Amino acid sequence: MPLPLLNNYPLLQKILIAGLVLAIVSTAYISAPLALFLGLVMGLIVGNPWQKHTSVASKYALQIAVVGLGFGIDLHQVSATGLSGIIYTAISLTITLGLAYILGKVFNIQAKLSHLIGVGTAICGGSAIAAVAPTIKAEPAEISVSLAIVFILNALALFVFPIVGDWFNLTQSQFGVWAAIAIHDTSSVVGAASKYGAKALEIATTLKLTRALWIIPTVLVSAFLFKSKETKLNLPLFIPLFLLASVLYTFVPIVATAAPAIVIVAKKFLLLSLFFIGINLNLKTIKSISARPFLQGAILWVLVASGSLFAVIFF
Repeated sequence: MPLPLLNNYPLLQKILIAGLVLAIVSTAYISAPLALFLGLVMGLIVGNPWQKHTSVASKYALQIAVVGLGFGIDLHQVSATGLSGIIYTAISLTITLGLAYILGKVFNIQAKLSHLIGVGTAICGGSAIAAVAPTIKAEPAEISVSLAIVFILNALALFVFPIVGDWFNLTQSQFGVWAAIAIHDTSSVVGAASKYGAKALEIATTLKLTRALWIIPTVLVSAFLFKSKETKLNLPLFIPLFLLASVLYTFVPIVATAAPAIVIVAKKFLLLSLFFIGINLNLKTIKSISARPFLQGAILWVLVASGSLFAVIFF
């Protein structure tokens, strides 16, 4: 029987999805990797009759989660590791984009597709790709392929990074910096860090969103490289809102009192985001990925992950 198995039974699909959403919201037994795994099973095997709705839901659930998590970020504590993290980020961005260019030439990949894969790896996955794509006038196929590659590697990172962190006995601070640098999308960064520990989550979330600010100069550089005048700088609203939440939590005592409850709700939205991200992956998207672009993305990601791991351990 061809996958997904229940495409002819949309009502049953909807009941299963609604049941899993209820379980995620109402129980404490579903972790970030499990939420993503359940979404992948639903999307690839069971089927998703609400594809458009879950795509939108994943985006807004993540944004709400990130802003909510800001109410658990003490800026005084983060400042102790912030400078080293920013230095790591600046270096990794430069190296990643350079490696992406070289690998694109080696594998003879179209320039725009290669650039999108590099930008997605270097900054913040799908958000960076979405910001840069119209600037360089990328084709829809190039956008979808680059997004699919980033998604698959993100899903893998969510499971692999906590295991590797434990293997190397990384501290909470080390893991937070490493996850923020080496994992593409904010959702997987937050998911992996939340599994590793509260301090890792605090550092990873702040550094990752700081890293996302590099979208602005990247769009400008991309426009110059591809000779485009369409330099639309769409900075996601949830980034300044996250910073505002952190400021309120740090400096307004009455906000700090309510913060723990807000963070609990935010973590539920994160789980929902990961579930919806997983359920949106389908066989058509997987089949659209050819070997060479995927190899470029995978090799680039492994190089960035291993290089940044070495840096956080020895420097």
